[in-house]
Amino acid sequence: MLTDITIGQYIPCDSPIHRLDPRIKIIITILLITALFFISRFTGFAIYLAFIILIVIISRLPVKRVLTGLKPIFFLVVLTLVLHVFLTRGGRVLWEWRFLRIEEAGLFTGLFMVSRIFLLIMFTSLLTLTTSPLQLTDGIEYLLTPLKRFGVPAGELAMMMTIALRFIPTLLEEAEKIMKAQMARGADFESGNIIKRAKNLIPLLVPLFISAFRRADDLALAMESRCYRGGEGRTRLHELKIKRSDIVSLIISIILGVGISFF
Repeated sequence: MLTDITIGQYIPCDSPIHRLDPRIKIIITILLITALFFISRFTGFAIYLAFIILIVIISRLPVKRVLTGLKPIFFLVVLTLVLHVFLTRGGRVLWEWRFLRIEEAGLFTGLFMVSRIFLLIMFTSLLTLTTSPLQLTDGIEYLLTPLKRFGVPAGELAMMMTIALRFIPTLLEEAEKIMKAQMARGADFESGNIIKRAKNLIPLLVPLFISAFRRADDLALAMESRCYRGGEGRTRLHELKIKRSDIVSLIISIILGVGISFF
């Protein structure tokens, strides 16, 4: 379950989406995520989903791999749906039993919020699935470059954000290994109520934090031994260049983002 999270993972492939400039992909992601919160009807969500499917097809990503990224948020989705269905009032009553009641407005709002969460996670994961950590770092650093005038360390911020994204799947894989090792020794992480399960996770968190600090220390020593000094005076083997396909993709995304905002 932990390793099903797709945010932070990269699947190398030679596709038009993978070859897009990382700066353009970051801008498109921010633009369409913002547009997602302006959608007010399910028609807009349908168009948004069709666009995601088109990106998955063009990028040649495994559909199963993209869908498995939704499994870890299943509990959040169910909780969101239940809270909206039973607590939102308005419209005609669809079902009622004792003090429980489902009204039309509650069902609509619950399904609406669940759809938004699914599309948000799917589209966000596409950025890291189609962009390598190095490209992502360069893209973020370029976009933060204007902030250097105000003393903001763009290079360091970009590196920190990319390392954080890159370490998500690594730490989840480490947690999975520790959990399986402790389950083989008789640990129980599945039975009992929520409080008992939370207490059972304490033996998992201690070695996980130790491993995370050890990895961070090793990474810091490796960067220091290679004389890494952030973005100051740093050169790149491959300079980022905006191509015609990047401009076309950005224009299409702007038109789509503005268009679905009216739905």
